[in-house]
Amino acid sequence: MRYWESYWRKYRIKFTGAVVFVILEALCDLLQPTIMASIIDIGVAERNIDYVLYMGGVMLLVTAVGALAATARNIISSTVSQQVGTELRSQVYEKIQSLPFAAVDKFDRAGLVTRLTNDVTQIQSLVNGMMRISLKAPILGIGALIMAVSLNPRLGSVLVVVVPVVGVLIFINMRVGYPRFLQVQAALDQLNRTVREAIAGVRVVRAFNGFVYEQTKFRDVNVGFQDRSVAAMRTMTVFGPSIALTMNLGIVAVLWLGGNGVHNGQMQVGHIIAFINYMTQILFALVIVSLVFNVFVRARVSVQRIGEVLAVEGVPDERINVEDDCCFQGRIDFERVSFAYDKSKLVLDNISLTCLPGETIGIIGPTGAGKSSLVQLIPRMYEPTAGKIKLDGQDISRISPWRLREKMAIVPQKALLFSGSIRDNLHWGKAEATQEEIEEAARIAQAHDFIMEFPEGYETRIGQGGVNLSGGQKQRLAIARALVRKPDILILDDSTSAVDLETEARMKQALQAYTAELTCFIIAQRITSVVDADMIVVLDGGRLVGAGRHEELVASCAVYREICQSQLGKEGC
Repeated sequence: MRYWESYWRKYRIKFTGAVVFVILEALCDLLQPTIMASIIDIGVAERNIDYVLYMGGVMLLVTAVGALAATARNIISSTVSQQVGTELRSQVYEKIQSLPFAAVDKFDRAGLVTRLTNDVTQIQSLVNGMMRISLKAPILGIGALIMAVSLNPRLGSVLVVVVPVVGVLIFINMRVGYPRFLQVQAALDQLNRTVREAIAGVRVVRAFNGFVYEQTKFRDVNVGFQDRSVAAMRTMTVFGPSIALTMNLGIVAVLWLGGNGVHNGQMQVGHIIAFINYMTQILFALVIVSLVFNVFVRARVSVQRIGEVLAVEGVPDERINVEDDCCFQGRIDFERVSFAYDKSKLVLDNISLTCLPGETIGIIGPTGAGKSSLVQLIPRMYEPTAGKIKLDGQDISRISPWRLREKMAIVPQKALLFSGSIRDNLHWGKAEATQEEIEEAARIAQAHDFIMEFPEGYETRIGQGGVNLSGGQKQRLAIARALVRKPDILILDDSTSAVDLETEARMKQALQAYTAELTCFIIAQRITSVVDADMIVVLDGGRLVGAGRHEELVASCAVYREICQSQLGKEGC
């Protein structure tokens, strides 16, 4: 709960102001039944019209003060709750952005979206309610109880029975409701996950005529969410009528005892009416407390879920042992590096490798050999399970990830483009890049020609995820985005798989001059993409089974020779 401390320190003055206005409003509400009792027992009973008008004016003034206090309280509570919601949403978003990939993989992606939206909204509602009705309810309830007992101790005996019963009902309400709302949030995560998968895979669904299957799956999940929500709300709604029934029985008892008292001359009518008003206020307070507990139960789940995200230690951005104007030479040493995603099965096992500055290193191997996992360790997307990775002789664990990635450019397997123009996407590589630098990178990536075929050129709008571009076009734009950065280390992770061989050959030729002075890693499935590399690294089952030039590996590495013969034939090797 530490993250709540900062919010309390920041908003405690406004919160205190809201408390003052709530107390003032509650006091005004508590005075009204007593004033009304005086009007009835003195003004009406004695037919004193002047007293009735005077006390009526006092009652009107008290009501006006209470209304002004309520207005001020509402303004403060609405402002603070919106500010807390906005800041908490930003805090969670920034935390998600700073999480290491190993931590992100532990959370369900749809669950993170739910935490960022629905859970924050639940907390925002709680903050708003706490500064409004939840503060007023106990003040009003306790005050009305005191006023009622002091007004008529005999009738107060009814409250001695009613209030404990209602308190027990509220306690049971909270204990029963919490686990059910936890299930509701989990069901909402599943619903969001199903919707995201269906939307992201709409082309696959239609291609395989899977609409009926997806519709059935969504209906099952949707009905499951409905059932859990109904079960939770049904459980909670039992307590509201139970509390109201208990309080109404109490009012009946007051009327019975009060009627006998008036008949015997022991009570005044005004006192009975005032007492009933106070009981109504107590009923209102207890019902509000019950509703607030319902909100609190849901918000408690949300607080727990958001706390799970905020409790994960993010990747620090401190610049340790790296000056602002440093420039990497590009030597990378893997020293007995092992890595596992879930600490159980090693994806990389005891890799030792040296990559010299200016070299182009091709990485090849069967599917699942650990190629992508190897290069993701370089920019510290993940941390090695064992061993060290050194950059220019310095352990990269001592280099800020932010600083490390500033000097690198990565083209992942799946080319991801953002909504906006082509120019906007290329500026991701370098925000201050000039038009000349953008066009140069696009030409090297063989993207300039197809960009200029669009009527708006570099201002062409890209749909979400690059939906209006082909796979090869997206990959070439992703490569151009990386080249704009002019990095010291370039990582191309199977980034030409959707590019035709002729275009890839032109790109490869253009890249040779560009990568002459930087360290370049090329992961590929096609052996023609790495055949000219200064060093080819062969992985199989997470182990390094070969490293050298093409001719050397054909002669010495069985795995490489098998890949070569399967793609080029025995004559080609």
